[in-house]
Amino acid sequence: MTYDLTLLLSRILLALMFIIDGFVTLGNPAGFAGFLGSIGIPLPLVATWIIIGLKLVGGAAIILGYQTRWLAYAFAGFCVATAFLGHFYPDDIAQMRIFWKNFAVAGGFMLLSAIGAGGLSLDARRRVLA
Repeated sequence: MTYDLTLLLSRILLALMFIIDGFVTLGNPAGFAGFLGSIGIPLPLVATWIIIGLKLVGGAAIILGYQTRWLAYAFAGFCVATAFLGHFYPDDIAQMRIFWKNFAVAGGFMLLSAIGAGGLSLDARRRVLA
């Protein structure tokens, strides 16, 4: 039981920052789209809504333990991509700290993708019901 509880807590902690940031971005999607456009992301308003969806819906699914392995891969890739696209400024120590933090979070998601959601998850319920 400790194993499954630890995995649940890990899923919550990994997803929580994305859910919170998704709601923050939802409060000003035009501003975030402007930022994405400034760093060269094509169709920045479309990308904004895709990112909001990933953060809110994907984050909730991670917490619930639904399609966890696939979503963990997606979040790991997202973390690495945003590290390079938004935070790779070698002359700015604050941005480089965020850059490396993104890699640490990606590592957490890679572990989650390897281990799975655990027993306290919708993924586990689906295996039992199948």
